[in-house]
Amino acid sequence: MELRQVRYFLAVAEELHFGRAADRLRIVQPAVSQQVRRLERELGLELFDRTTRSVTLTAAGHAFLPRARALATAEEAALKTMAELRADRLTTLRVGTNSGLGARLECLLADMAQLAPEITVELHSAPPAPRLQRVRDGELDAAFVRGVGRSPGLDLIPVWQDELVAALPASHPLAAHERLDLADLATLPLRIAPREANPHLVDLITGACRSAGFEPVMGPVFTTDQDTFAAIGSGKPTWTVVYSAKAAVMPTARTVFRPFAPPAPAMQTYLAVRPTTSTRLLAPLLNACRSQEP
Repeated sequence: MELRQVRYFLAVAEELHFGRAADRLRIVQPAVSQQVRRLERELGLELFDRTTRSVTLTAAGHAFLPRARALATAEEAALKTMAELRADRLTTLRVGTNSGLGARLECLLADMAQLAPEITVELHSAPPAPRLQRVRDGELDAAFVRGVGRSPGLDLIPVWQDELVAALPASHPLAAHERLDLADLATLPLRIAPREANPHLVDLITGACRSAGFEPVMGPVFTTDQDTFAAIGSGKPTWTVVYSAKAAVMPTARTVFRPFAPPAPAMQTYLAVRPTTSTRLLAPLLNACRSQEP
C-alpha cells in the first residue's frame, strides 16, 4: 500500500466523485481510478460502490476511512518535522548582546562554531529594554540580559554569573595588592553609571559596599570606557567596577584591574527567549553558554 493510494482514496471518499477527486488532486481521472483499484486489490476488498450515477463508500470503505485519515495525518506530521529539522540545520540565530561580555563572547562563538557549524550567529547590540522587546517581537531569537529576574512574555534561562573586578589607578598603593577587600576602597570616590541607567549594577555595588561597612563616596559618573578609564588612570584617584570577562580584553596602560576577595560581587546573566522558540535551535547556544562557567 502506497501513501499516494491512500491520498487518492481520501479524495474520492470526500468528493464521492472520481472526476472531482482528480481535479482536486490535479491529475487525470484514469490515474485516480487505477490507483484506487490497485489499493482495493491489495486490501482484497472493494472500497467503493460505483454506478454510472453515483459513487458511495462500501462497509469496508467506511471502516478504512478513519485509518486512511490517520495515515495522512501521520504523513503530514512527519513531513513537517523533517522540514523543521532542515530549517534548524542551516539557519541564522539572531542574538542580542550587552556590554561587558568581553572574552566570554569570543569563547562562546568559538564553542558555537564547534557545536553547530551549520548555524550562523548574528549579534545585535541594544539597550536592555529594547533588546528584550525585540525578542518578544520575534526580531531576535534570544538575548543576553543581566540582573533582570523576570520579563513578561519571555523565559529567562540563567546561564552564568558575571564576576566584577575593581578598576583603579596603576599608581595607587592598592594596585600592588593581588586582591582587594571592598572596604579598602571606602575612601576613594566611585565612578558608576546613574542608577536610572543601570539600576541592577548600581544596587549590587552599593549594597556590597554597605555590607562591607561603608557608604560609597560617589564620584563623577561612568560615561564611556575610554573616557572613564583615562580619567581613572590620569586624574585624582577614583575607582569603578568592570565585568572580569571584559577586563580580560581591555588594553589599559594607567589603569589596573584587581579581583575582589570573596565574596566578590557578581551579576547573574540570563538568556531571554520566547517560550515558543525551537529547542533544537537553542540547544547549541545553551550548551555553549554553560561551557563558559568556570
